[in-house]
Amino acid sequence: MKQRDIQVLQEMGLTYWQVRKPEFFPNMQVPVIDLPESCKLLFITDDELNEHDAWLFGRILGSMKLKPEQALSLPLEAVEQVAEHHLTWCWFAGCQGAHPVGCQVLNSSSLRAMHSNPSSKKALWQQICSYDK
Repeated sequence: MKQRDIQVLQEMGLTYWQVRKPEFFPNMQVPVIDLPESCKLLFITDDELNEHDAWLFGRILGSMKLKPEQALSLPLEAVEQVAEHHLTWCWFAGCQGAHPVGCQVLNSSSLRAMHSNPSSKKALWQQICSYDK
């Protein structure tokens, strides 16, 4: 659940609960996210992307020799629900957290911040290139 959704619930006087230790509730069904086999990059961000962000994202994917259909986006809290995968990359943009095992991890500022900060684009590119060695 996004932070603004939680704030709306709080403003309505409703409490939001999240189970942090599901193993204490053996009968509870934890949702599982099955990624398609074609998904090679998991983009993790809590930001909603606008058209300009999507354009930059597409350019970065192209530089990684990936197509938009090979990437999926998830909010940070959903990453722990990812089941088996065929990911090559896991990119955290503007957030940090645990990543699925077996993929190359990238950390960057949010796409929105990258538009006006060339050094953050350069830092991301250096991370990408470091895996080619």
